[in-house]
Amino acid sequence: MLENKSTALIIGASRGLGLGMTERFLERSWQVIATERNGASRSHLRELAGRNSLLSVETLDMTSDESLKTLSGRLTGRTLDLLLVNAGTAGSPDESFAQRLLTVMLTNVAGAMSALHIFSPLVRADGVVAVMSSELASIADNVQGGWEPYRSSKSALNQSMRSFIAENPQVPWSLTAVAPGWVRTEMGGPDALLDVETSTRGVTDMLMTRFNQRGIAFLNYQGKTLPW
Repeated sequence: MLENKSTALIIGASRGLGLGMTERFLERSWQVIATERNGASRSHLRELAGRNSLLSVETLDMTSDESLKTLSGRLTGRTLDLLLVNAGTAGSPDESFAQRLLTVMLTNVAGAMSALHIFSPLVRADGVVAVMSSELASIADNVQGGWEPYRSSKSALNQSMRSFIAENPQVPWSLTAVAPGWVRTEMGGPDALLDVETSTRGVTDMLMTRFNQRGIAFLNYQGKTLPW
């Protein structure tokens, strides 16, 4: 069992799944460092921090290496038990296909992998590094199409994570591509099958099984292995 006051860094926690994951780890009496974008309009995360001393909030632009490195510098000397890169976007339907593809690739792939590279050295040996992916990332399971170019960005993210672990087999922590399910968030919409609490509670339980592991896995919120 992990002792209380383990520390999680959750990137992209101002709403939806990130906020839900923050709540789940606080329920386990973890210290949580949660990030939001500069000028984020929603105050839910700040309100939660005002009620819970275990939560600290940082501002971060995941698409800016300077912003990522600045936060990493502020965390120098801290040891993370878990790093969760949650921030992502589906782009805007008002953009052209090409522009939307560039937008989602910048955040969902380049930003997420930059965060992994910059913050993972802070994770303790036998700890957990996780990146929020999607069931839609599975190429083998894509028989219906749809959700382009979001789907492509998550497939590219999974490919990048597999390349990272192949090039760095010596890393002492586990790496997990997380598929949270179809969740009723702003992105998932009101018709989604899962509420945020059900998804994030499942994801949290699954991530706890990834301590003291090595290598990479693509797992859903129920702990099921998904095809790449």
